[in-house]
Amino acid sequence: MTKRKIVVALGGNAILSSDPTAQAQQEALRQTAEYLVKLIENGDDLIVTHGNGPQVGNLLLQNIAANSEKNPAFPLDSLVAMTEGSIGFWLQNALQNALTERGIKKEVASVVTQVIVDKDDKAFANPTKPIGPFYSEEEAKKEMETTGATFVEDAGRGWRKVVPSPKPVGIKEIGVIKDLIESGHVVVAAGGGGIPVVKGDDDKLTGVEAVIDKDFASQLLAQLIDADMFIVLTGVDYVFVNFNKPDQMKLERVSVADLEKYIGENQFAPGSMLPKVEAAIGFVKNAPESEAVITSLENLEQLIANGAGTIIVK
Repeated sequence: MTKRKIVVALGGNAILSSDPTAQAQQEALRQTAEYLVKLIENGDDLIVTHGNGPQVGNLLLQNIAANSEKNPAFPLDSLVAMTEGSIGFWLQNALQNALTERGIKKEVASVVTQVIVDKDDKAFANPTKPIGPFYSEEEAKKEMETTGATFVEDAGRGWRKVVPSPKPVGIKEIGVIKDLIESGHVVVAAGGGGIPVVKGDDDKLTGVEAVIDKDFASQLLAQLIDADMFIVLTGVDYVFVNFNKPDQMKLERVSVADLEKYIGENQFAPGSMLPKVEAAIGFVKNAPESEAVITSLENLEQLIANGAGTIIVK
């Protein structure tokens, strides 16, 4: 059997359920590692990316609550880096222990990843990604005056800060990631979509207040390392059209053209299934010989055994 390079994108909600403690998140990742390690047992090279939405939100709240002259809150790019580090540690620890239990001699490394975005991306002029706590209108207006941040009214629940969500165009550490894969190591990278950085006229990189969609960052990573398969994990075994309606239909093997038709029919919810489908399409279009898969963590064994899941082909 040919060894494949497989990128698996985990959601931030796969790590954090109702219990936000470090112990609960580590336990969730211990269970996650039991599924992921099956791909390594199958002889494949594994590269894992992960979300960090709930974690970076919690860290932001902690920073705001403790914010003072002596202990100032950190900017968003640093908070993304901190959660990338903590989740990376939990994940590499869980995967390493799962490998040790099975007598598989492989090392796991997590790479704090700078993801390059275009400083002229239209997203910077139109911030849309809500982060952090809810404020009253008065508090929000005061924050806007003092910090220059953008706040919007959020579905009658109060005002929230919004930040840009630019598209990723490059990954600074891609050479390091490729070297690790070539050496046979398991790699954790581009956590939380990576730390957004822009390139200046002098080619130096600077962190920016933004959030990169982790599915698009994972797709770019999969493209740049020439992955054979890109797996996007979500809460369901299959993608459905007419979801929760009497004529709902699960998609098993589906072409890019069919998926694009379904997008035109607004079949996929923006902010949840839509970016996953768009990332899968983007990957397959750039790597026509490869496959993208959208399925659940629990279904990975069935995917390996008999190709169960939504498989996207050119």
